[in-house]
This record gives sequence, structure tokens and C-alpha cells, in this order.
Amino acid sequence: MTETSEAGEREGEQAAPKYAPQASSTGRVMPADFSIALSEGRGATLPDGDYSRRKQSLRGFEDQYTDIVDYIVRITHRIWEDQDIGYIYDTYAPGCRVFDDSGPRHGIEEMVAGTVQAIAAFPNMRHYADEVIWAGDDEQGFVTSHRALNIGDHTGHWRWGPPTHRRLNTWVIANCVIKDNEIYEEWVLYNTAAKLQQLGLDVAACAREFGNSRALRPYSEREQTEVERLQGGRKPVALPEPGTSGAFDVEEWARALVHNTYNRRDLSTIDRFYAPNVRWYGTTNRQGYGRQQVKAMARALLATFPDLGVHVDEVYWMGNPDEGYRVSLRWGGAGTHKGYSLYGAPTGRQVHIWGMSQLYIRHGEIVEEWALFNEFDVMAQLLRDEPAALV
Repeated sequence: MTETSEAGEREGEQAAPKYAPQASSTGRVMPADFSIALSEGRGATLPDGDYSRRKQSLRGFEDQYTDIVDYIVRITHRIWEDQDIGYIYDTYAPGCRVFDDSGPRHGIEEMVAGTVQAIAAFPNMRHYADEVIWAGDDEQGFVTSHRALNIGDHTGHWRWGPPTHRRLNTWVIANCVIKDNEIYEEWVLYNTAAKLQQLGLDVAACAREFGNSRALRPYSEREQTEVERLQGGRKPVALPEPGTSGAFDVEEWARALVHNTYNRRDLSTIDRFYAPNVRWYGTTNRQGYGRQQVKAMARALLATFPDLGVHVDEVYWMGNPDEGYRVSLRWGGAGTHKGYSLYGAPTGRQVHIWGMSQLYIRHGEIVEEWALFNEFDVMAQLLRDEPAALV
């Protein structure tokens, strides 16, 4: 938000922004307002606006883009809806690293081939942009968290069989690292289990088949972060919560939320961080209303993986105390399947689990959350037919 003085208005000049940009622990610059943003829940395939002038510095980017939000939404539209699949060569780095529901992959050709196959299976798919949270600049590079609603009909063959002719209506999150018009790292969750479920397929059977195939890509040490809870067998110490150490710090707040809930096992953290009437949207199109629904999902994960430990890998945000904040949070973790809550009888297998959340904060409380984790990948790790470890 910017304030304009009366003199500035007369002279056609704008006063200095009320809030200065913040920085994360990595030094990344965070926008202090929503002057470059989509309206919440807008559901657009293309952003509105004047494409004739730039709203921010985009050195190294194509002239047609006005800002980083415009870039993300319009390249998605061009690749997926215009079906200019070759535009991937212009907007992704040749050695791009991509992490999705089925594990890590490297290089651009596999991405091009996978996009062709996806469009062949859902040729009329529409991609509605609901959110783009961003941070950074054209010198240090940008990061974006793009949430989109996907609606289309399954009319083509794909990995899981012939066309079902059913309507798909689900949502995805893609987090990108971008510089000089190229995405060189992407973390994307396609909500695969939700897609299979909506098309009438047996999700567990598909996960078992996928786990038995060579398509399941194990995560290497390069991709996995050390889980803080499991380091050296130390007991998990609670992190200070907002309000106990002075001014509201978004990054400290986000890290305390994840650590205290999952590593410290303090589910009452949710009562202090979430609004009573929070709206929550989760993996495989789960959704709920109120703190108890958020607690229920956290409790289910901890009951399924009793030794679960997580680490916050990335936090960035937009906003200020007056207008609130939109936060992108990505985390990774590991746990052993020793409980019954989510995926049937315990297998004793350890899984790699990771997820992304978009959090909307007002007055220090989360009023809305969109959260995905690699559920289909987790099921494939657990349900494959090779002998399981003893519980």
C-alpha cells in the first residue's frame, strides 16, 4: 500500500511506500504490499491489465511481460492452453531441476515429453490462476508460488488407461525459481491422488503399480534436508512463538508453527496460530472449516508416522501488518509407517514426504490455508510389493 500526499497528488508524484520491503534469512527481498498481485480467489486464465508498460524491473525477461505475476500466468497459459509446448525451451533452463509427485527429475526434454502426454489426455483443460505469491527481484532472481484450478475432460489415453470421459476439477501448486526469463528450479504438486479419485480409478492400486515400476524416483541426499527433530537424538525444544520476541517476524512465525506442531508434537499450537473460522484446503481435495479440521489432518499424519520429523526448506511472503500477509511455505520430512490412521496396516517403511502451503494471515492468525503434500508418492513408497520391513 502506498500513501500519496496532497502535494504529491497535485504534482502527480507518489510518496514513499508506508512499509519498506523485508528480507528473509537468505537475504531475499519481500514485497511490502499487493500492488503486483492477483486478487484473492480471482480464477483468471490471463491477468487483466495494460501490457504496454512495465510495473517492475524485469531485466533479462521478454519485453511483453509487465511483472513477475504476469510472466508466470501468461507462460502457463501459452504452454498449456495455447498448447505452444515448445515455449518451454524459452522459459525453462536446459538443466532445470523439477520435483513433483513422483520424485525429482533433471533436464528439459522429459518435461516437454510429459507436457505433451498430459495435454493429449486432457486437451481442453483450462488453467485458472487463483494465486501467485512472489518475492525477490531481477538481480537476485524471483521466487513464485502459483496456485491454479484445473478443469477439463479426460478424453485421451494416459499412463493409467483409456479415456474415462469424466470431468476433472482439482487444483495444483507450483513453486518456481526464476531468473533472466528462465525457470531453473520447480517444486510442483499436481494433486495426483485427487485426479485419479475424480476419474473413478483406484488410487491405492495405481500407487502400488507406480511403486513397482521404475517410474518412482527415489530422493537422493542432495534433495533431502536433514530433519531437525531427528538430529543427534535430542529432544525437540519449542521455538518462540509470535508476540514473545517483539515485532511480528513472518519467517520466525512460520518456522515456529511447523516445528512446534510437528516436531514438538504440540497440537495446541494450531489454536494460537489459526483463526477460529479458518478455511482449510488440503491434499486429495480435502477441505475443512475451523481449527479442529486443521488439527485432525496434523493428528492423522503424526499417527500414521509416529516418528515424523520435518524441516522448513523455504519461506517467502508478501504484505504488511495493515493488509495482512500471503505466505508461501515449503517443507520436507521423513517418517516411518508404524500407525494405522491414513494408509492401512503399518508397513514399517520409511518415507520421504514434502509439501507446500499458501497461508493467508490477518492480525497474526491464519484465516485461510491451501496445503498440498506428495500423497500419491508417499502411497507408492508404502504400497509397492517388494517385501516390507518388519514393524
